[in-house]
Amino acid sequence: HDMAGMDPVEHALSGHSMAPGHEMQPDEDTSAPTDARGSDLRRRLRVATVLTVPVLVLSMLPALQFRGWQWVVAALALPVATWAAWPFHKAAARAARHRASTMDTLVSIGIVAATGWSLWALLLGGAGMLGMTMTPTLWPAADAGHGDAMPELYFEVAAVVTTFLLAGRYAEHRSRRRAGDALRALLDLGAKDVALLVTGPDGRRTERRVPVDRLAVGDEFAVRPGEKVATDGVVVSGTSALDTSLLTGEPVPVDVGPGDDVTGATVNTSGALVVRATRVGEETRLAQIGRLVAAAQTGKAPVQRLADRISAVFVPVVLVLALGTLVGWLLAGGSVQSAFTAAVAVLIIACPCALGLATPTALLVGTGRGAQLGILIKGPEILEQTRAVDTVVLDKTGTVTQGRMALVDVVPVDGTTREDVLRFAGAVEQLAEHPVARAIASAAHGTPDDGAADAQEGTAVDPSARPAADATPVAVGADGVVIGSDQVHDFRAHAGHGVSGVVRVAHAGVALSRRVLVGRLGWLADEGVDTGTVEAQVRAAEDDGATAVAVAWDGVARGVLVLRDPVKPTSAQAVAELRALGLRPVLLTGDNAGAARAAARTVGIAEEDVVAQVLPADKVAVVERLQAEGRRVAMVGDGVNDAAALATADLGLAMGTGTDVAIEAADLTLVRGDLRTAGQAVRLSRRTLRVIQQNLFWAFAYNVAAIPLAAFGLLNPMIAGAAMAFSSVLVVGNSLRLRTFS
Repeated sequence: HDMAGMDPVEHALSGHSMAPGHEMQPDEDTSAPTDARGSDLRRRLRVATVLTVPVLVLSMLPALQFRGWQWVVAALALPVATWAAWPFHKAAARAARHRASTMDTLVSIGIVAATGWSLWALLLGGAGMLGMTMTPTLWPAADAGHGDAMPELYFEVAAVVTTFLLAGRYAEHRSRRRAGDALRALLDLGAKDVALLVTGPDGRRTERRVPVDRLAVGDEFAVRPGEKVATDGVVVSGTSALDTSLLTGEPVPVDVGPGDDVTGATVNTSGALVVRATRVGEETRLAQIGRLVAAAQTGKAPVQRLADRISAVFVPVVLVLALGTLVGWLLAGGSVQSAFTAAVAVLIIACPCALGLATPTALLVGTGRGAQLGILIKGPEILEQTRAVDTVVLDKTGTVTQGRMALVDVVPVDGTTREDVLRFAGAVEQLAEHPVARAIASAAHGTPDDGAADAQEGTAVDPSARPAADATPVAVGADGVVIGSDQVHDFRAHAGHGVSGVVRVAHAGVALSRRVLVGRLGWLADEGVDTGTVEAQVRAAEDDGATAVAVAWDGVARGVLVLRDPVKPTSAQAVAELRALGLRPVLLTGDNAGAARAAARTVGIAEEDVVAQVLPADKVAVVERLQAEGRRVAMVGDGVNDAAALATADLGLAMGTGTDVAIEAADLTLVRGDLRTAGQAVRLSRRTLRVIQQNLFWAFAYNVAAIPLAAFGLLNPMIAGAAMAFSSVLVVGNSLRLRTFS
């Protein structure tokens, strides 16, 4: 596409696409050349700042103008006007080659005009005479250019404009630099090494620890409990449950056995596995998500700012006015110095100093206030995206819901109490590591699992169903594991099916032992348990999207434990606030349709706006489909599986409690993880954008009003520079109003 209207700094910062077949290296800078560009901008800004301060002080305070001061000012200002301002000159030249103009065109011409005139005055106009002082005056000298009148120097104008605009450009770069951080974070999620199984000459298989990039398709490797699966593959032997929440976002582990596919970067929670690699390197699911994020970020065109759109007309008009001023003064018989003074004043007064501050100052105040409210805004272009957003896509797990399992109901069969079902199940599950087991044990012993509530917005576990004083920590006794007054021995974890153990309880002074099984109905039936008593309850719970496990002893199923990922208490209020802002909420999840519909009903999202059972690539497709329908889409998510969709959406909002990948891929971060701040973030962004627009209006209005004064020779270029400072103060003052946002 045509890059004529984009300066080289913006072009470099706008990202790049990775070549097809490109294999990411662990230390690769995926956003290159922005890092080098950022170092260059920072270096130019530092040098410009150090040199500009003495130039400004000496030029504006006659009392400090020592003998030969003008030569010192020239020596300090020239590097700023040339080397430090080089990005603007280069951008102006590139635009000129394409017969286009940008704000950089005006900046470059203003800097060159002020510097060129000052050099002429210094070398040929008599201003280089030792002992000369320069006092700022409101009106140009009537006899300027005649007799002994000294032409004035404007080095400080060129230096100040350059420094201001470099500061704004560098601030913009810092926000864009984060685009590559999401991909680097993705690379860090994968396993670094792997236990490769090698067959020796004697036919014996041994393990060899090798870097993961040594794996080839067909290699077999071992995955122990707690380890990450090194790459995509198929299980050869062993059974286990894999924590796939990294990629799917769903809290319930997936049971796998021989012949099942597994995905790299997922975590093995229980049994040992032997896996045969089927995809390695850039073909893995994790790498595919990385490419989706890269494509979404680099494919997002830079927002054409209001200032740039206006400049398409404003810049040519200013250039024509400056040239017309020069010619008009000469034709009217004015001196060459008067003509050039008026023309330079036109260029300087039109130079967008206040424009350079309009966005950064409002953004600084807006982001500062946002940080106080728990909202982090990454860059100025994000604010423009909020203006037209009309649809907000909400990830379910971790965004609308807690993101972890909690026990919400205990359903006993006739003749069995809720207390007994929960007590026996909790005693056995206390020894397991499965997230479902932890949720059951936490509910049984009255200890919330990482702050998860036992119930949200609906059915609740009756506190009377929990054991009270005997819910003490686990201890090892002579006959097995003691939990409170209960003893558990012969504990066994059946990966992918359930757990079992013999629970010894003291009841009315008599010791009773029961073999308790907790798990799936099919496994209980295989173990000889009569499951007919609970089949209807399990089916009803699963149809409603919940996870249901049965509890059995004495050969009969005695009850059902119902678990869900509970909805956050504030989610319903948050959805209502989003609707009040004119946004249509859509629930998007990789979970099953029943769970999605149940969550949607709780928070007030229409069933037709629920999209369930979607993979990361499908989430991107859903966002793109909504965009193709003409909608401006905001996406709220928290997981790796949301990263590509967050980057694809017009506005990405990441929950601060989520993964680093999601946070880096998003435009806004909601630090507290409270969905209510999504509506607050949209309101803050819209308010900040309005302030920026007001700043731009006042900056341009000032230019338009002052240009005629400069053209008629009624405005000294030095005073024009001072007036620019006043317009900057006006812009800053307007921006400070954002501190009162709530």
